[in-house]
Amino acid sequence: MEEEVGNADRRTTGSVFTAAIGSGARGLFRRVADFVYPPVCAGCGVLIGRHGALCPACWQSVHFIERPFCDVLGIPFAFDHEAGLAGEGGRLVSAKAIADPPRYDRLRAVAIHDGVARKLVHGLKYRDRTELAIMMAAWMQRAGAEHLEECDGILPVPLHWTRFALRKFNQSAELARHLAKFSGKPLLPSTLKRVKRTSRQVGLTAKGRQDNVRAAFSIVPGHEPEVFGKRLVLVDDVHTTGATVSSAAAVLKRAGAAEVTVLTFALAISGPI
Repeated sequence: MEEEVGNADRRTTGSVFTAAIGSGARGLFRRVADFVYPPVCAGCGVLIGRHGALCPACWQSVHFIERPFCDVLGIPFAFDHEAGLAGEGGRLVSAKAIADPPRYDRLRAVAIHDGVARKLVHGLKYRDRTELAIMMAAWMQRAGAEHLEECDGILPVPLHWTRFALRKFNQSAELARHLAKFSGKPLLPSTLKRVKRTSRQVGLTAKGRQDNVRAAFSIVPGHEPEVFGKRLVLVDDVHTTGATVSSAAAVLKRAGAAEVTVLTFALAISGPI
């Protein structure tokens, strides 16, 4: 009996010692990695204290979206020049949302698409800086916390397979993957499919964008139960005219989705800020 207790004590001591060595090794590795690749601001590149963060100057320059904003379109009323508050179940709804309701139920975004926020979007999307997705998704979790908590699944706006083959990754899927991990909600990466290869939206008029993404999405056969009666969060990197997410949301709604919340990192707003 005493021998068994002694063996158990030795095993416990050994486990603690091994864990301590492992922790020390990881700490040493991080210090070496920080020496070789020192943490820099994700916005301007100056040296900072930790990875995946902004320096104080870049942080202060980000136009974070805070209330009051339109509960449907997510546009801050300070920047919505057509804003007309309307009571709707205690919500604040802009005149634009009343006059032209979107296909989705609501939109939430972290920041206005300008300056540093725009640079982060472009870095992730066009410069393959996938490490930015972790920081951006963490901010998106805060912006959409209420609806992430209530949702049944998170799905990204998909790329057409030909564009995915060229780019090698989908920036919206990267954001959705981290959001699912942070929130503990199911990730639905194969539910929605882009069936039409669209032109790049950059440079197109609002009508051109709508025509470009018309009938661009469908539900993958066999995945209908993931949509019907479900509250879904549709993830994209930036919202401009809303043509892409509106087209995707319309398909989800036709498939029986109970709610579709669009969650993006940046929201483009015309006019001065």
